[in-house]
Amino acid sequence: MNIEIFRRRREKLMSKISNGIAIFSSAKPCRHKYRQDSNLYYLTGFKEPETVLVLAPEHPEHKSILFVRPNDRTQEIWTGKRAGVDGAKEKYGFDITYPISELENTLPKYCENVEKLYYSIGSDENLDNKILDLLKRTKWKRYDSLTGLSSLIDPGEIVRDMRMIKDEYEIELTRKSAEISCSAHIDAMKLAKPEMYEYEFQAIIEYTFTKNGAEPAYPTIVGSGNNATCLHYDSNNCQVKDGDLILIDAGCEYEHYSADITRTFPANGKFSPIQKELYNIVLSAQLSAIEMVRVGQTIDGYHDKVVQVIVDGLMDIGLLKGERDKIMEEKSYNKFYMHSAGHWLGLDVHDVGSRKIGDDKRVFEPGMIVTVEPGIYIADDLEDVDDQYKGIGIRIEDDILVTESGNEVLTNAVPKKVDEIEALMADN
Repeated sequence: MNIEIFRRRREKLMSKISNGIAIFSSAKPCRHKYRQDSNLYYLTGFKEPETVLVLAPEHPEHKSILFVRPNDRTQEIWTGKRAGVDGAKEKYGFDITYPISELENTLPKYCENVEKLYYSIGSDENLDNKILDLLKRTKWKRYDSLTGLSSLIDPGEIVRDMRMIKDEYEIELTRKSAEISCSAHIDAMKLAKPEMYEYEFQAIIEYTFTKNGAEPAYPTIVGSGNNATCLHYDSNNCQVKDGDLILIDAGCEYEHYSADITRTFPANGKFSPIQKELYNIVLSAQLSAIEMVRVGQTIDGYHDKVVQVIVDGLMDIGLLKGERDKIMEEKSYNKFYMHSAGHWLGLDVHDVGSRKIGDDKRVFEPGMIVTVEPGIYIADDLEDVDDQYKGIGIRIEDDILVTESGNEVLTNAVPKKVDEIEALMADN
């Protein structure tokens, strides 16, 4: 881990909060595997619970302060080694570190002679109360001296904007996450056959994640047949039938950075004519949308393109009937396609960042990463639909990096054209 990367991020944030102090807390301790709060990790690289980061750009000596758990021999026997107060300072590059128990008594001295306190209320009730109490006490002092804290500001928007533009270190980790996730999807395709259970595909996927030092970024979805028409299906307990399509939505997290991939393929290695017809509509929509992931475009822009291509395709095969403009206006296509065509990707699968800046749509800049994930879902209980189309769910999803000259599809290694999928599965 390169601590200079995290140091530069802290310095960049401090340059945006002049005459202020920023406080970030770790995620709460838990009984399952712990995952650090994404904002705190982004600014520190520190993975332990019970941690508070304080950034004080106006302080003459200590601009970057970390409060951590001290070393405790007894606790470390049960829950593992801690960096400790001295270790956190040496390894992670802070100006000074303190035991977390000293936060309440030490924090006020870093709030002297600053006017703005940047802190997000709601992440830690205990810390919230301390911050609000501190703000009240310093406000009373301000009335006497006309100095001290006068406002509480959520720093989230500043950090969100920073996180949206990935640096080279983040892009490198996302590429690695994408590479591992691609390998997992390819393994699942190669080993697929009818009569396997959905959880067997999940096991293949997650084994590949684990053997490469990664873990699932979100619950793995393996939906066969009609199960693929449920967007967040994760029971993964049904037996795959000959002739089913299998939809796998799975991505790993590697060093906190996520991938998010969906592929749909035939259990027996061969698309039926109806499956191929629907699949190619989704693929055409996705390829058209990916072309729009470039500087100056927007997520809403490529979502609209996806809708247009899917509507045209479904009208061509008779699943949507009527006037195109009316279908678009009434959104009657929602019967078959009902979700956004993509989202931001990064430290979180659905990463932070708004789609608007004020009243304007946020346009893509180099370093942003998005998913593109159109689909068609025709549940077996839909009325007024020809039976040959029922029970088919298709989604195709890739992760796209915006570059200066266009884009880079980070997850292109997994086949998605019909002939490529069939060729890969035929080699099994």
